[in-house]
Amino acid sequence: MSRFEEAERLVSSLTPAEKAQLLRQIASQLGDSFPGVETSPDVCGGAPRIVRTRIPVWLLEQARRQGAREPDLLRAYPSLRADDLATAWAFVDSHADLIEEQIGENEAA
Repeated sequence: MSRFEEAERLVSSLTPAEKAQLLRQIASQLGDSFPGVETSPDVCGGAPRIVRTRIPVWLLEQARRQGAREPDLLRAYPSLRADDLATAWAFVDSHADLIEEQIGENEAA
């Protein structure tokens, strides 16, 4: 069994919360690389957004600050998955200044 296959087997036995924790750990080890977040100048005004969607990371963080819980966000945005939120929170942690700026710009608009 390869190391990857063994890792797959182990990950499949984790709870969703443990998987999210593992994803955050992996994301922090990748540094500034966020494969679940993309930026395109012609989509969402160039704001970092969750892949496969037009949902900006700043919007999710703003909702979280206003008291939205992860289950609420997953219901409100059916295209999101739990791992998308884990990636978003990791992105927010490592790009706090950018997210703060984007929230401020959109509150002022």
